[in-house]
Amino acid sequence: MCYRLAANQILGVTQGFKKILEINGVGYRWSVSGKSLQLQLGFSHPVSFDPPSEVQCSIDSKSNVLTIEGIDRQKVGAVAAKIKSFRPVEPYKGKGIRYQGQYVLRKSGKTSTK
Repeated sequence: MCYRLAANQILGVTQGFKKILEINGVGYRWSVSGKSLQLQLGFSHPVSFDPPSEVQCSIDSKSNVLTIEGIDRQKVGAVAAKIKSFRPVEPYKGKGIRYQGQYVLRKSGKTSTK
């Protein structure tokens, strides 16, 4: 275990760690203003999130992809999980925040049996 922790620290300093989140839904958007991340997720109010100082958030030009980067693997994963927990993907329409490449099992809605 100590070997893996040391290897992750070396890898974090040399290459860094990255998590990519995607947002999907009508009216769902995010923006970075200074250090703070502003999220519009269908609530009656905007959600504001301040990541730790060791983690940087950036938005691609398409505005539906958020990249989280840092040198500490645990903190990058924790920040990504916290942002994802604000609006996880719902299984009926697929709206919400997901990791890039994450497969979401879709459910069928109510069906009439007549």
